[in-house]
Amino acid sequence: MTSTWTWQTWQETTYLTCSLLEPWPHGFFTRQTWPQVPQDLTVAIHPDAKVFRVKQVHGNQVLSSSEILQHPQPLEGEEGLFPDADGLYSDRPHEAVWVCSADCTPVLIADIQTGQVAAVHAGWRGTAAKIVPMAIAKLQANGSQIKDLRVAMGPAIAGEVYQVSNAVAAEVGQSILDPETLDIQDRELNAEQIVKSLIQHPTPPVFADEKEGHARLDVRQVNAIQLKQLGLTEGQIAIAPHCTYQDPERFFSYRRDSRRQVQWSGIVSRRSAA
Repeated sequence: MTSTWTWQTWQETTYLTCSLLEPWPHGFFTRQTWPQVPQDLTVAIHPDAKVFRVKQVHGNQVLSSSEILQHPQPLEGEEGLFPDADGLYSDRPHEAVWVCSADCTPVLIADIQTGQVAAVHAGWRGTAAKIVPMAIAKLQANGSQIKDLRVAMGPAIAGEVYQVSNAVAAEVGQSILDPETLDIQDRELNAEQIVKSLIQHPTPPVFADEKEGHARLDVRQVNAIQLKQLGLTEGQIAIAPHCTYQDPERFFSYRRDSRRQVQWSGIVSRRSAA
């Protein structure tokens, strides 16, 4: 079944929801809510939920809500005091986990049995380091099974407009390629050859670019392939049909504007289905 994406209205602003995550309060918010922060935005989706966020650093660290509580709790706006991570997950009901983005991929994950959720900030660096599989491993360690997971990737820069160097495309792409299957002389993996292999992938996450030494990179597609390699099916994954770079009315884009402004995405855990 194909997932649907729906615009919701809150305080004369809009946010996006995905039918795949319908049982969980959630939202992919837009630039309209800037400069509001998760403490403000949680009111829109679940007023009573406890709010969790991290200081994003383009890595692959994923923390539980309990681990976050072990850190000193900063006042909102004291950015440096949040723990460094790019993913977080709930280990109790009624916890809202949030990530921010401005071209990178916001990924919300939910478990239909345990009710637990995760939020991940997946830029190209985090994707290369497999942050989404890392988050899923954390959920599995906390009782999740692959068949019960639902994953929605929100608005992000689309592959058709995301020009990167071959070196970047290759670094990200190696996360989904088996080196043993590559036809490369002397087993030496170089960026140009890896990009060519990625372009020939059955569901290519990389496309040719007119600029020499460059390619177009679809980060969301790389994450989708990583998820399928873990055993998730097409029906467990949804990708928003929105590009931050190409929709300046709704979204901030660092690639387009070079400004440190973001939109937030969050989801609230619920009690287990048992």
